[in-house]
Amino acid sequence: MPLRRALTALLLSGVLLLVPACGGDSGDTASGGTASPTSSVQKQKLAKTRFVANAGLAAGATYQWIVKPYREGKFEKEADGRKLTLVKAGLAGAFAYNRLKAAAENAKGDPTLSKLVAPLTAGIDSLKDLPGKLRSGQGTDDIVGTFQDTISGVKSAGEGAGAKVTDKVPSLSQLSGG
Repeated sequence: MPLRRALTALLLSGVLLLVPACGGDSGDTASGGTASPTSSVQKQKLAKTRFVANAGLAAGATYQWIVKPYREGKFEKEADGRKLTLVKAGLAGAFAYNRLKAAAENAKGDPTLSKLVAPLTAGIDSLKDLPGKLRSGQGTDDIVGTFQDTISGVKSAGEGAGAKVTDKVPSLSQLSGG
């Protein structure tokens, strides 16, 4: 496994070194600089894009590994595979919290998004302790509801700013940080 990661890192760094060399003449090559989003319009577009990506991953993780198993009764004490389901839900909760924090940070780069997401930061912060509670099986009804409400609020804020958020389900390896 470490060899595969090392090879992947080597390959990616090689690609990143080659990509700028393959680009067309942008006018910045004479000064030796690389093109970067410097205008406020470009920064805003990137802020919205990053917001949508992070919020979409949080929404997908929440639905796939928290809401869906909850609706299927997999958190019940007598359910088969309950412990594994709760561990996955805890990982998904921590992942969703992390991505929502990143989305809130991304929203600061867009004036409209920042105004709409700012009221949601307290709700996002309230998710911090929920993954541990979810793993231990404490009050799953309230925990699932809190995650759903927060995700819905972020999605609504995105739509209000013209940045529609769609669910993007991360892999289990992404949840565990691998």
